Amino acid sequence: MKANASVSFSVEELVEYNPAVYSVTPAINGTPLTQLITAFESGQQFEPAGGYGGLVPQFFDYGPLDRYLVGDCAPGSYWDDLDGIYVLGCDCGEVGCWPLLCRVTVDVETVVWDGFKQPHRPERDYSRFGPFVFDAAQYRSAANQFQVRFSGTVSTEPEKNL
Repeated sequence: MKANASVSFSVEELVEYNPAVYSVTPAINGTPLTQLITAFESGQQFEPAGGYGGLVPQFFDYGPLDRYLVGDCAPGSYWDDLDGIYVLGCDCGEVGCWPLLCRVTVDVETVVWDGFKQPHRPERDYSRFGPFVFDAAQYRSAANQFQVRFSGTVSTEPEKNL
């Protein structure tokens, strides 16, 4: 499979929180994944459509984000049992409220996102959303840059008093 997409990650402050809380949204070929999935769901006449937001590492322990984004999880772990990773959470900031999951497959040349699903609507068919095939070097570089940038911006320890 040949790479046909590039990935980047934007970090935005959620202004309603003090101390600062940050949301992470993947973009595919420069378009935020939140926009891509909302357009897909609207086109499929899914109700509700959209409602997604970025991931908030301060609210959920993803572990090292560069490893998380390549699906590097321990056998029998929470992530292994999900058979994928959360790529988006709810627009309220809570990943468990309205997540979007996908399978991540990594080989020497590519990283593939496919098998998308909305666990609260298992009857929905996302088979025509994706797959997104990324050049492995570009993907790892974006994930590493993101990890460095994010870890320099904020602690990824979950907030205790929210």
